[in-house]
Amino acid sequence: MRRLTVAAPPRGRALRGSSLAILLFILAAPAAAASCRAIEAEGAGYTLCEADAARDDIRLFLNDPGSDTLLGSFANVERLLENQDKRLAFAMNGGMYHPDRRPVGLHVEAGRKIAPLVTRAGPGNFGMLPNGVFCLREDRAEVIESREFARETPACRFATQSGPMLVIDGALHPRFIEDSDSRFIRNGVGTSADGRRAWFLISDAPVNFHRFARVFRDHIGARQALYLDGKVSRLHAPGLNRSDQGLLPLGPILGVVVDEGVPLD
Repeated sequence: MRRLTVAAPPRGRALRGSSLAILLFILAAPAAAASCRAIEAEGAGYTLCEADAARDDIRLFLNDPGSDTLLGSFANVERLLENQDKRLAFAMNGGMYHPDRRPVGLHVEAGRKIAPLVTRAGPGNFGMLPNGVFCLREDRAEVIESREFARETPACRFATQSGPMLVIDGALHPRFIEDSDSRFIRNGVGTSADGRRAWFLISDAPVNFHRFARVFRDHIGARQALYLDGKVSRLHAPGLNRSDQGLLPLGPILGVVVDEGVPLD
């Protein structure tokens, strides 16, 4: 959320009349939420959502904590948050899952490990090493390669493992092919070097891995980025009047939570 800074009045002078009213209005107004916008890169369209890990409430959702039943949709997450006088600024599918919607790799919610880390190679996109973990720590968001994560064992409040890595220390995944004809609507997450910024990206049309990863590296400037999924990729962005629907329920969902009264850009 953007922070509003109000200059202090000169020493010895009090705020009066309209000045005091303006200050009180600014302080009382809810802060603007993390937001989404349309971007274009190399002639293709994408939707980019941004969050500040030090200010925004970024969370993972899988099951309803009251009943332990799968949430599976943005609407169900919204209903869960409504009971807390909160809502989603935006959300997207947040990692790969088995047919029963169990996470394929590491999944941590509010410090509780729900599924373990997987470091071995395997079939499919998830097993195309190196893969990685999106880890949310106090005031920090990081994408960490999975074997490095296993060595460091950072304490994540929320974490989701997926794969493959899109950008690794500023370089594209070595197995990506520039002219590959494997194209899907894809989504992923990247982080800034200082851990403050998290970028959530979804393509408007089918793209291959190489092109999708280039957007993170060359246009957003992410040093690390992680693929979340394709085919099932969906975005919920109320500020854009968008909430993608699908025939089947989702597994993990990544979202930014705000108070009910916060305006959405």
